[in-house]
Amino acid sequence: MAESASSHLSTHDAEADPRNEDIRIYLDGAIVPRAEAKVSVYDSGFLLGDGVWEGLRLYDGRWAFLEEHLDRLFEAAKAIDLDIGLDRAGVVAALDATAAANGMTTNVHARLMVTRGVKAKPFQDPRLSRSGPTVVIIMEHSTPSEETFRRGIRLFTVPIVRGLPISQDPKLNSHSKLNCILAGIHAQKAGYDEALMLDPHGFVNTTNSCNFFVVRKGEVWTSTGDYCLNGITRGKVIRLCRENAIPVFERNFSLVDAYGAEEAFITGTFGAQTPVVEIDGRRIGEGGAGPVTRRIRALYKALIERPAA
Repeated sequence: MAESASSHLSTHDAEADPRNEDIRIYLDGAIVPRAEAKVSVYDSGFLLGDGVWEGLRLYDGRWAFLEEHLDRLFEAAKAIDLDIGLDRAGVVAALDATAAANGMTTNVHARLMVTRGVKAKPFQDPRLSRSGPTVVIIMEHSTPSEETFRRGIRLFTVPIVRGLPISQDPKLNSHSKLNCILAGIHAQKAGYDEALMLDPHGFVNTTNSCNFFVVRKGEVWTSTGDYCLNGITRGKVIRLCRENAIPVFERNFSLVDAYGAEEAFITGTFGAQTPVVEIDGRRIGEGGAGPVTRRIRALYKALIERPAA
């Protein structure tokens, strides 16, 4: 039986931190108070979701997996023919300056967003974006909720799928997230925390916001990656499994396989690894983080703490 809406959890639940009321935000080269960080109603991101973004974590003064995030940002910008207006060093300088302006050193989440900029008229033709890109960095003190990890996430399978690359490639980290938002709404209306999305062929794919894994007979399974964002945390989990003799497979699998799993978890930059305790009313394993999930989480934490991580 689904729980009440008041008990809903999210993979992005964070511990309350009053310091976030007074953060300073990067906006096109300036770092301004939160109340002054505003973009035009003609901005292509606001009008059309025309842009790309990255989420990054700051741990002990270092951006975790920074080079991989920069690779993905610039690859996505190239894919949509968007000039960010900054080179890699410029992006890093903007991140570091924003962190310094906020006195932030650890347990920090940054959302770096780039849109095609202000349009001359409110229409979709990209040639109407003539002013250059809009670049925004929102940086918050953000410690993932321990309650969310303890209780775990409850998923509901929705009819909304991650589509084919010829419509909108799901590997693109774009601002256009309406299908994922609708999937989340569908799951929440059904009384669950988040949505489990299938691929166009009916195989288990991803959630509306994170990558999805199951554990069956000691093996870790995730989707092929053809129809989901190939998350950086997802990739690190696969790598850690391979390096630590944990069998791991990127493969097609069905809901039957997911329902019968001993463990399930989701991965993302914000929450790292979060256990899934229920799918469509079926309890997964013992209804909490299992031993493989806990081992992977410990290995990931050690990886984050390495100087060369």
